[in-house]
Amino acid sequence: MAEVENTVCPWCQTEIVWDEEIGPERHCPHCENELSGYRTLQIGLDGNDEDEDEEEIGEEDWEERNGRAEASGISLAPDLSELRHYNRDQLVLKEAMDRLLDDQLEAPECPSCREFMLEAGTQTITEAQFKPRTPATMTEPLLTPPFQIVLYVCPSCFHTEQRLGVQEQERLIQLLSNEVGNGK
Repeated sequence: MAEVENTVCPWCQTEIVWDEEIGPERHCPHCENELSGYRTLQIGLDGNDEDEDEEEIGEEDWEERNGRAEASGISLAPDLSELRHYNRDQLVLKEAMDRLLDDQLEAPECPSCREFMLEAGTQTITEAQFKPRTPATMTEPLLTPPFQIVLYVCPSCFHTEQRLGVQEQERLIQLLSNEVGNGK
């Protein structure tokens, strides 16, 4: 019978015993972290330091190599220009969104993705576009044209939403208050 290999999770320090038929685990069954890959450092506990292939580079050697590489037009430093460009664009976008939201009277939350929505503009609804309805319990219609609707758009998922304009909101509240006060 072959010996079963034991692994220790580097994250939760739990010993993981795996079955020979199934093979080694890829994720720790206790903490669900990856056991191999870029996040795990494999350390040999046998005491055998036979890895003579890896050459230790001193500071002087590094400067010499870097100097030769720069002289030939090659840089040994990782190219992070794309990463910086992406982060800068994201920061500029976030800053622009914050400025736009600060200028708005209301900033509703998108029902789809929970991002704050931007006010895109207003639309005036005329008598030709809207026929008001008067509820049976009221003497006046809830809305009488012309009135304004504010259009909001989500900058993340582009969902749109409409709300009554501020004046129409106040008029509706006043109308409902008067109807309740009149006892109808």
